[in-house]
Amino acid sequence: MPARKLYFEGIRVGDELPALAKAPIDRVQLSRYAGASGDFNPVHVDEVYAKSVGMPSVYAPGMLVMGMLGQLISDWARGGQLRRYHVRFIKMVWPGDTVVCKGRVSDRHGESGRYFVDVELWAENQRGELVMKGNSTIQLFFSLEDENRQRAGQSPIVVEVPRESLLQASAQTPGEDEEDDERRAGAMSGKKTTGSKPAAKTATAPAVPQASAAAKKAKK
Repeated sequence: MPARKLYFEGIRVGDELPALAKAPIDRVQLSRYAGASGDFNPVHVDEVYAKSVGMPSVYAPGMLVMGMLGQLISDWARGGQLRRYHVRFIKMVWPGDTVVCKGRVSDRHGESGRYFVDVELWAENQRGELVMKGNSTIQLFFSLEDENRQRAGQSPIVVEVPRESLLQASAQTPGEDEEDDERRAGAMSGKKTTGSKPAAKTATAPAVPQASAAAKKAKK
């Protein structure tokens, strides 16, 4: 039986995604990831080389953690379309670390029959330290009825939903200090951050009306 789909009408700002805890990182996983991705940077797979360049050991590629955070949002957004996915690498992940991925709905809005949900994402290690933060935008059908109408070639249900945001400030300003950025992400997770500046590397992968009453009014 297929998993129940996610619809816009059932989502509220502040909803938390079920946390995704991954098994502790080990060197076998790093080797397998290198083979699957084609990224054979020795700092991730060669212990001797990693120590020769000043590292205590090999460490996980940032893209591996990005994939874990991507699994969280893709598992949650059942039937939705991923429109944007962006992350910032904050802290290194070492063998033995456990990555816990979390998320929270930060924004929702809809107009002209198109409905979008923004989700703040972050990953922590077993000590509660922030290792990655990000965000994504998901496009959803308003409801099951809306999906059925569109798949049948009919016009979508149209409900104008003003933008609702979890954060009072809109988007981050281009010059915002990265330490403030980390503290904000840490505050969302309820954990204290280390106070060190996050790495600059980033990666990018491209009151609400009641559903029943609104849908009936919008039906043609």
